[in-house]
Amino acid sequence: MPRSFPFQQVDVFAEKPLEGNALAVVSNADDLTDAQMAAFARWTNLSETTFLLRPTTTQADYRVRIFTPQRELPFAGHPTLGSCHVWLSDGGKPHGDRIIQECAAGLVEIRDNYHRLAFAAPPLVRSGAVDSSTLQQIARGLGIDEARIIASNWVDNGPGWVAIMLSSRDEVLSLRADYPTLDGLNLGVIGPWGGADAEADVEVRAFMGGEYAEDPVTGSLNASLAQWLIPEGILPARYSASQGTVIGRRGRVWIEREAEVTWVGGQVQPIISGAVCI
Repeated sequence: MPRSFPFQQVDVFAEKPLEGNALAVVSNADDLTDAQMAAFARWTNLSETTFLLRPTTTQADYRVRIFTPQRELPFAGHPTLGSCHVWLSDGGKPHGDRIIQECAAGLVEIRDNYHRLAFAAPPLVRSGAVDSSTLQQIARGLGIDEARIIASNWVDNGPGWVAIMLSSRDEVLSLRADYPTLDGLNLGVIGPWGGADAEADVEVRAFMGGEYAEDPVTGSLNASLAQWLIPEGILPARYSASQGTVIGRRGRVWIEREAEVTWVGGQVQPIISGAVCI
């Protein structure tokens, strides 16, 4: 017999509804099995669906499990902010000044500043130079000359991100990905906006090679880009990123680095609330 669980669908990294990245959140999900969670995530067919549960440690305020339609993730950025928003709207109260989320990747610190949530970026699990064969593959997969890549780095904080930088926003927006050539690479591309009409400092795109899709707005990628480019002195310690433009979104991500901690922030808009029967 199906049971009823509180449910919300929210829009993350959006200053207005329907501009960011959608997330489905099921609350009070402790009694759901792994199979039920995976099946519901496949059914929603969103990039991620999350489930709020009781924490397993007294250090955490709540626990979250994050599923794509294909697999469970240890951590992801927009599910972190969206899940926290729903936990707070459900009446959650943090133990301290900051909210502590438990997930498979460990404990993640979240702060709430003037209705903009921000998470502390987890450490990179892989960084450093990109080998020449991978750079050639990326250039072929994007249909560009390799000489247009002005910087590159592995920026993996879990999903396997590799990133390149181009010289302008226009170059970033003009890209068309050939996913079979990218061959499963999760690729981030960033370029400066520039000009008097700039609404953000940089434009970001995320090509999910495993899913053959472009992600609307990506917290984990923006986190790792900041962890690469701020210490290198390429970007300042505080900046804003635009993402999702090509696919009709207007995502906005706010980055701030303080005392070696990179904070990744954005607004969350409520879209749908009710109950789900699983």
